Amino acid sequence: IWNNVFMQYNRVDEKTLVPLPKKNVDTGMGLERTNCILQGKTSVYLTEVFQPIIAKIEELSSYKYGTDEEKDRSVRIIADHSRSAVFILGDQKGVSPSNVGAGYVLRRLIRRAVRHGMKLGIEKNFLADIAQAVIENFKCAYPELEQNKEKIFTELSAEENKFRDTLRKGEAEFQKLLPNLMKNPKKEISGKIAFRLYDTFGFPLELTQELGAENGFTVDVEGFKEAERKHQEASKTQDAGVAKGGLAEQSDTTTKYHTATHLLQQALVNVLGDKVAQKGSNITNERMRFDFTFDRPMTKEEIQKVEDIVNEQIKKDLPVTMEVMPLEKATAEGARALFTNKYGEDVKVYTIGEKDNWFSKEVCGGPHVQHTAQIGEFKIQKEQSSSAGVRRIRAVISGGLPLEK
Repeated sequence: IWNNVFMQYNRVDEKTLVPLPKKNVDTGMGLERTNCILQGKTSVYLTEVFQPIIAKIEELSSYKYGTDEEKDRSVRIIADHSRSAVFILGDQKGVSPSNVGAGYVLRRLIRRAVRHGMKLGIEKNFLADIAQAVIENFKCAYPELEQNKEKIFTELSAEENKFRDTLRKGEAEFQKLLPNLMKNPKKEISGKIAFRLYDTFGFPLELTQELGAENGFTVDVEGFKEAERKHQEASKTQDAGVAKGGLAEQSDTTTKYHTATHLLQQALVNVLGDKVAQKGSNITNERMRFDFTFDRPMTKEEIQKVEDIVNEQIKKDLPVTMEVMPLEKATAEGARALFTNKYGEDVKVYTIGEKDNWFSKEVCGGPHVQHTAQIGEFKIQKEQSSSAGVRRIRAVISGGLPLEK
């Protein structure tokens, strides 16, 4: 229950150890392990630290802990990961689930707990119920958990909803692949397959590894990274096209669509918040497609509000002006710059609206209309998932004034 680490050398490289000028012993006592020993328990999960949480899991799953080792493991994972997620979300400087950094660690904790809840047969959302048990058990020592409980419940439920759908689709696809995978004597899931599960179904690599292990497979992680690298390179090529406007061809109609994407981007930020960022666009004479970062489907009300905002700016017939300036000045003035690594020192900045009261300001290569009434009526036809954490809007325009030559 107590770790002793004897600090004697500094490892310079694989073959070189240099004695430390001051040797020392680093000791670390596991508080919960010590508690377990003092109470005469064989596991920390049998102490009051986890028992109220496990009792809630038993209630939700109709499974009695201690009956089956495989199911016991799922109970322990749910209890441990749920507690961790509650503390991360409940901290005054806590993070939210995301695809980067600490937010991704939190997302993995939540998603693994959800999957093991489903393995126990819990069909409905359950993490908020377990979170309540965690808060009750720890709120005296950590009052911030009680203070931030609504945020905790909301974030857990939203992530659980999203992941349950992802999990069903991903596991169904995995089961389809399994018969062919079983024919491989190497018992390895290729990196290409693992990446397709991730890119198409939002299925994280670690879950493919876990599902694979349950069926006797390893995963080619290096192959996954290589497939991811190739995908990123292809995306950069696509992004370069977006930096030039995302136009499949240039005409009066595609020019109108291009300016409409600027209005759409700002409208999405206004409605959904600053987490929205453009990930790609494609414009033809018939329609526009716009991809943006967002971690859930938009509601009907949000879609309508975005559409209304865009049409409102079109009806105002705002001027669209262009100015060349240094990139640093553009960003200082609030211009949105999506591809800073692709710009030179001086950039074109397109402003929609008056100079001191603009609606949209973006670094862009053009082309654009001269004023927004030229665009015509804007209509969102569809909002859907593009990939994990990315949404896609398809929209059309009709009518509008002719462009000035």
